[in-house]
Amino acid sequence: MFLTGTRADFGKIEPLALAAKEAGHTINFFVTGMHMLEKYGATKHEVHRLEGVEVHEFINQRIGDPQDLILSKTILGFSDWVYEHKPDLVVVHGDRIEALAASLVCATNYIRCAHIEGGEVSGTIDEIYRHCNSKLCTYHFVSSETAKARVLALGEDPRFVYNIGSPELDFHRNDSGVTLAKVRERYDISFSEYGIVTFHPVTSETDTIGEQARSLFTALSECGKNFVVISPNNDPGSDAIFAEISKLDSHRFRHLPSMRFSYFSELMKNAKAVIGNSSAGVREAPFLGVPSLNIGTRQNNRSQAATITDASAFDLNVIRHFLHSTWGRKYESDGSFGNGSAASSFVRVLDDPTFWSAPLQKRFND
Repeated sequence: MFLTGTRADFGKIEPLALAAKEAGHTINFFVTGMHMLEKYGATKHEVHRLEGVEVHEFINQRIGDPQDLILSKTILGFSDWVYEHKPDLVVVHGDRIEALAASLVCATNYIRCAHIEGGEVSGTIDEIYRHCNSKLCTYHFVSSETAKARVLALGEDPRFVYNIGSPELDFHRNDSGVTLAKVRERYDISFSEYGIVTFHPVTSETDTIGEQARSLFTALSECGKNFVVISPNNDPGSDAIFAEISKLDSHRFRHLPSMRFSYFSELMKNAKAVIGNSSAGVREAPFLGVPSLNIGTRQNNRSQAATITDASAFDLNVIRHFLHSTWGRKYESDGSFGNGSAASSFVRVLDDPTFWSAPLQKRFND
């Protein structure tokens, strides 16, 4: 069973789920979180497009719910689901509150749980959630040797820590199946040259996140270039970012709540730059050789690729220099997070009988 709460984590676990299905496993998806909210594009439909899998929906929040309430609601709903369905393996990703809820339920019910992309660092409370998931889960599918070292430092059993690379790179490595012309037609993007902007709230910076968004979008407006703006996620502070997006010139800024992953992949492959604080800017963009401007603290220390320029939202000189001098530059692909073969590595691990014999009573490994 794969749990997904956002468009971002779905893009990472979809290749793993499809590969497991092809290998003969029965696949379920537990769909919750942002996927269920119309404001964010009702991206649950993306999961329903997968063939040969079962999809279970659960509404775990209303707009504006605090994180602790979302956590408790998700625990209740997911606990009921696993009681009825008794999955052999639950797969969660990253650092979102829904993944933490599932990890807690699995740990307290002695259900095998695998964590994707543990051991990474960032600049927000999400990092705490990520490390909590690592301690709660039995298996760890990490994306780099550095991440593996951090998971081992948490006392996890090295026999069940696997470096498979970052799963979403599997998708970006291959042909998207659509043309840029088709992407532009579907999403009514009138310009042919563009940057992609995704600026998410940082939960520890809600007092200033609106000012940060205002400073960033003012600099982008002044440069005269065109941008596709993807809505932020639903963390506290998103309303302040939406307020700034609503002020943008619609002729130069095409605002979209979300995109199909294949279309987003093609859009990114042809972008002149990726801007904001999404993991796409520090993970997918370097792999694709696209320059990225990483704004603020949300992705602190996630990557040191040569394609990335770090800046505060208030570092206007750095932002302007990037837009003038780095925009449109092409780089060699960065392989720090794998080569796009995570799904096949994942299935090889599942096929190993020792995987299923891992003890469910965890012990700290010194």
